[in-house]
Amino acid sequence: MKTHHKGSKWYEPWGHDQCNKIRDFDEATAKRIEANNIVFAVHIPMPNREMSAWFQFMLVIIQLDIAFKMQNPIDDRALVTMDVGLAYRDSTLSEWTEMAHSIEHRKMSCNFTATKTTENEGRYYDCDQLPFMELGSVAHKYYLLNIRLPVSERKKVNIGIGEIRDIRLVSIHQNGGFTKVWFAMKTFLTPSILIIMIWYWKRITQMTRPPVLLEKLIFALGISMTFINIPVEWFSVGFDWTWMLLFGDIRQGIFYAMLLSFWIIFCGEHLMDQTERNRFSVYWKQVGPIVFGSFCLFIFDMCERGVQLKNPFYSICASDVGTELAMAIILVAGICACLYFLFLCFMVFQVFRNVSGKRTSLPAMTKARRLHYEGLIFRFKFLMLVTLACAAMTVIFFIISQVNKGHWHWGGYTVQVNSAFFTGIYGMWNLYVFALMFLYAPSHKCYGDEQSSGTTPGEKMQYIPGSTSSLMILEHFSHI
Repeated sequence: MKTHHKGSKWYEPWGHDQCNKIRDFDEATAKRIEANNIVFAVHIPMPNREMSAWFQFMLVIIQLDIAFKMQNPIDDRALVTMDVGLAYRDSTLSEWTEMAHSIEHRKMSCNFTATKTTENEGRYYDCDQLPFMELGSVAHKYYLLNIRLPVSERKKVNIGIGEIRDIRLVSIHQNGGFTKVWFAMKTFLTPSILIIMIWYWKRITQMTRPPVLLEKLIFALGISMTFINIPVEWFSVGFDWTWMLLFGDIRQGIFYAMLLSFWIIFCGEHLMDQTERNRFSVYWKQVGPIVFGSFCLFIFDMCERGVQLKNPFYSICASDVGTELAMAIILVAGICACLYFLFLCFMVFQVFRNVSGKRTSLPAMTKARRLHYEGLIFRFKFLMLVTLACAAMTVIFFIISQVNKGHWHWGGYTVQVNSAFFTGIYGMWNLYVFALMFLYAPSHKCYGDEQSSGTTPGEKMQYIPGSTSSLMILEHFSHI
């Protein structure tokens, strides 16, 4: 803590600045220093260390140490007002440059576990951590935070917040080593998906027929995967792009919407008893809620991280309405993700039941042809199970991400996620999209009448030029 001095604008916790240091509020009281003249100075990082652009972002959580006093209790709806400023510099000899300044309000939530008696005066409240600041890039080596708690009895500012003894800040950022591995992974996967996507669409355009809906969706899924793969984060190492967090959320949201929509249509197109297929309008009831939910999450993200581009101290959870809205959105998103997975499991079950029902026609075929189709059925079922496993991991990852995001806003439970799980999910998405485009690329092999010399009279084979193996067998079964 430091006392305000007119000759200095920014106050450091160490160094030769023009201010008087005090250890605690008791010393300030003894020296008759008013609360309006006390500044909490926090230097990020600690002495003899530097911040790095490889950290990618910086999230700061604030914790208030408040002592219990009978004459100064915490009100039920206590609201702490902070006059906060953020500055940066890239050399220990250079002057501090202001980055942001704001008057922020945070609702306090504190519990006193002991009995509120005079014997327990001096014991600390158990206060929840509060969101304080979030930066979308760490482009400078040193950061300085100055925090002042102005007091005004006339305006009811910082009245009824108890006796604050100290302020603790926790800075969270991405590990630099993980960032390099993450960038290298994206750099390697981008050309891999791009090459298979170009090859896939080239095979599509070589067909005499127009592409079917499923083939178009697989290509669109490849585009969304490429969009999220492109390692634009490399530029954040050299440029102060504070919008990278928001841009990353937008890219991931587009991919989520595309992937969830694809799985619904993918299963729907393989329901052989469905009368209408190959039309996107058939699935508007299933795809519509996915698009609407993604749009709502985008608006919510813009309301917070969009504003943080101008004011890094802003938090949508600073107000009661914002907190309830944020909790409701995260809770509803988690419930909808679970319901989506259950619905997808039901659709996969229907696909398996229909395929098993159509297998009754296989014994009438010749042994060679029966083995051929049994192999196709086995590979198709395996792909459906892989799809279900990928969907389960994606839903789990989405729920964990939302839980962790809520934890830094208002505390509560959190789930520890290591880098292996994070990169594993990302690698799984790429491998799944790669496998889809490889397996569903149109085949030039023909299993029509010219190759069906061993076909028995009971078989009815329909060949669709350029169709994929799984689509071909389903078309065959649907005409039996």
